[in-house]
Amino acid sequence: MTLDWRDGLPYSSRFGDVYFSADSGREETRHVFLNGNRLPERFAALRPGQCFTLGETGFGTGLNFLSAWELFEQTAPASATLDFLSVEKFPLAEDDLRNALTLWPALQAQAEALLHAWRRRVPGWNRWSFGRVRLTLILDDIATALPEVQAECVDAWLLDGFSPAKNPEMWSPAVMAELARISRHGATLATYTSAGWVRRNLQQAGFTVERVAGFGRKREMLRGTFGAAGDAHPFSRPSNAIVIGGGVAGCAAAHALAQRGIPVTLLEASAQLASGASGNPRGILHARFSAGMNPLHRFVLAAYGHALGLLDRVLPIDGTLRDECGLLQLDFSAAEQQRIGRLAAQDWPSTLMQFVDAQQASAHAGMTMRHGGLWFPAGGWIVPTAYCERLIASGVNLLPGHTAATLSPTTGGWQVSGHTSTGQRWQLDAEVIVVACAQAARQLAPCAGLPLTPVRGQISSVPATPASQTLRAVVCGDGYCAPALEGTHVLGATHAFDDESLDLRAEDHAANLARLETFAPELRTALGTIDIDPLAGRAAIRCSAPGSLPFVGEIQPGLYCSLAHGTRGLLTAGLSGELLAALACRDLLPLPQPVVAALSPHTRQKRRN
Repeated sequence: MTLDWRDGLPYSSRFGDVYFSADSGREETRHVFLNGNRLPERFAALRPGQCFTLGETGFGTGLNFLSAWELFEQTAPASATLDFLSVEKFPLAEDDLRNALTLWPALQAQAEALLHAWRRRVPGWNRWSFGRVRLTLILDDIATALPEVQAECVDAWLLDGFSPAKNPEMWSPAVMAELARISRHGATLATYTSAGWVRRNLQQAGFTVERVAGFGRKREMLRGTFGAAGDAHPFSRPSNAIVIGGGVAGCAAAHALAQRGIPVTLLEASAQLASGASGNPRGILHARFSAGMNPLHRFVLAAYGHALGLLDRVLPIDGTLRDECGLLQLDFSAAEQQRIGRLAAQDWPSTLMQFVDAQQASAHAGMTMRHGGLWFPAGGWIVPTAYCERLIASGVNLLPGHTAATLSPTTGGWQVSGHTSTGQRWQLDAEVIVVACAQAARQLAPCAGLPLTPVRGQISSVPATPASQTLRAVVCGDGYCAPALEGTHVLGATHAFDDESLDLRAEDHAANLARLETFAPELRTALGTIDIDPLAGRAAIRCSAPGSLPFVGEIQPGLYCSLAHGTRGLLTAGLSGELLAALACRDLLPLPQPVVAALSPHTRQKRRN
């Protein structure tokens, strides 16, 4: 949404209202929302490892979030965490948000972090982590968003939509009923408005509401409580966790658990991380979106935004381990033209993707492209092994050469036993176990019933030529080609189901080159004559599942999995790890309930049976 300014303050022409008080936005936030919910003393009273969840209706300029973040850092115990849930239908453009945030120099550090994440926003659900503070921002209509949030997860509400008279949908009885459903017992609320019908709607939903002194020129405001007094997050953190599998799925899960202060042990059967499908020399950040918002597409959309934010934190762009060179998806076939045409009917942030013709595609690529399509400015490539190493660099104990053979429940969790690469037997106990070892999970009894399918994929490493060196973006169609790095392009990748051979095959190199010819013939020509027989490359076995959704969730109490990410692992593993950590800690989930259910191995097994 475009921001207007009146008398030096942000103003919404759509709603005919200011974003905050003319007297002082910061002081208004402190009086109405922070003190109105007694947050200074409640944050200070948190126990070690405890999480507090704030909910907000109307993100606006982010002032409430930044102020709550600042207060939390000042008052909460060092090991406590904050989840901030906010819904916003009309997000500000990045420049407008930046201009608004310059009004509060004291919040500059938090504002810069938010602005960096803002570039990664996607429609729908966004989850961004800022140390021990997490923001879950839902860019959607509140009537659609709130019913998809899990029940009984919010400890305090900041009700900050535009004026009820000018934005009544934000204050409707249905919205108030959803606030009650999402609230924990004892949850509080505060709002600048004192409108009688708002108070009655809240009371009808189950909140006890009172009028108290307002801020500045507003004589009164409302604050309230839901049900009986409760405790912020009455669940304790798991005492420890074991993750089985040192690929990107396992490392991402270990990272998310360790970020919550949980001691994590990572078991990897091979001598080093990312020895399987995560071990390719370069991986492509390739997300295929669809106009249809089924659970798969909603998950991929949310996962893409989360992956970019996570990479920014653990593997910054340096041109060596990660390059944000951009990515082209070419409309080289009738099916792709149809898919992209349907996407064009929707409104997408330009920071996420842009629709380009052949001339624009050629400009982005640095060489002639016969087709237009989609341009992803944040796309590019990473070195997956480096990504895995960075994910577990802090708080994770890596045990390489440890193969897990059995899983057994105990009174306090689970026991894992197996052998080392030298044949030595071992066993370990943990309160939480995450299985993230791809198709090898079939050897563990609790996972034996999951329909996991091995898929062989081979990439080709092709020498660059003077003509191909001009390629400066990843180009995708029915396959992909990355810009040259140290004189080599990476092309991929083949798909062979139920094939677990790791031998390099000349026919697969030929197939990769033939696909390149179909979607980017000029690029194929630029590569010149290629002798296939000595061509380098790598074969690896991916793991897939029916419907292309991975299995992410609880299998049995205390036992979780992150499996079958297929070709999307670099995108989906990060958000999957965040989901597992939130489930294990009973924190706010980073995804809507329908998507969580669609990912759940427990739910999908019940449906199959």
